[in-house]
Amino acid sequence: MDISELKIGIEGTFVPPYKAGIASIKQFESVGFDSVWWFDHIMNWIPESIWTPDITKLASLVKSPHDLYDAIINIAISAWNTKKIYLGTAVTEPFRRPPATLAHTFLTLDHASRGRVILGIGAGIAANTLPYGIEWNKPVSRYEEAIKIIRLLWENDQKVDFNGKFWTLKDAILSLKPYKKQKYPPIWMGAHGERMLEMTGKLGDGWLPVIIDTNSYREKLKIIRDSAKKAGRDPNEITPSLYAMAILDEESEECHEILQTPLIKNFAFPKTDEDFKPYGTNHPLGENFVGMRDFVPTRFDRETILSALDKVPLKMLEDIFILGTPDEIISQIEKYAKLGLKHIILCNVTYLAKLEKMKSSQDCMIKVLNYFKNQH
Repeated sequence: MDISELKIGIEGTFVPPYKAGIASIKQFESVGFDSVWWFDHIMNWIPESIWTPDITKLASLVKSPHDLYDAIINIAISAWNTKKIYLGTAVTEPFRRPPATLAHTFLTLDHASRGRVILGIGAGIAANTLPYGIEWNKPVSRYEEAIKIIRLLWENDQKVDFNGKFWTLKDAILSLKPYKKQKYPPIWMGAHGERMLEMTGKLGDGWLPVIIDTNSYREKLKIIRDSAKKAGRDPNEITPSLYAMAILDEESEECHEILQTPLIKNFAFPKTDEDFKPYGTNHPLGENFVGMRDFVPTRFDRETILSALDKVPLKMLEDIFILGTPDEIISQIEKYAKLGLKHIILCNVTYLAKLEKMKSSQDCMIKVLNYFKNQH
């Protein structure tokens, strides 16, 4: 791929106070980011049991890691306060937000943003459902059916029926048209397993994986492209993206120190036991542990979490984060671009470990952004 075509996005999730979030989105647009993204969680991945000032100074400023505003409302308000930056979810799901609701909501956001919204959608996680009385079963099958319903409603302006395993539509109508004629919001699918990757090739406009190394990226993108070909689609019409956790500093050694801090290690917990086995160990929270299914942060006490964090392999962390100086980050992104990456979303987690690095790490992000913008 020509790196001059690479799009650079940024994580934009708001924490209190709200006006600071709006100010940050305006700044992201002004400096030239192509897109901004929100993870659609009620509960954060970080357990409150380790959200303490001795682990992160942020705990002195933000009461809880779970102090999160609603992603959809954030996108709507951000759309009204920006002009050109794209806005997306990374990702939402069809349990808390059923498919007909998602279809209507994202068409509305499409108008509010004047055609700048992207529906990033996954199969959901236990932490966003089970604690809130929402049954989370057969997520992949439900996910596939949801995508089909969304497209069905978007592509028909007359009433439609749908007889599925999870939803039944009878005389359903969604007559609202997209902001731009016949251009519905693109659906980017958060897929990692083989079945969902194949689904992305058949049904998706984009691929939005999270925390994935280059070897896996190559293999999984091939599955998507092969699936697209089998479905009679042009694989090049599917945008390969990546939601990447980033640790940035002008000193490479500083990044490697930050990599070994508790809140950074915590991002390994959403992985599966199978993901840990190539590193010679089982999941630190238990054999056969599946992070998306079993990791509900509020259910783990401090002692359990700290003990598990000590068992996270350093090599695994090095593989799932992009880290280093701006030049080193650029080099890592270029490796993904050579494999087909067209849109990267950078989530700066540096200041979770060291709050004093907030401005300097963002300055490093801007250097990375400017490098790729100057290739245009």
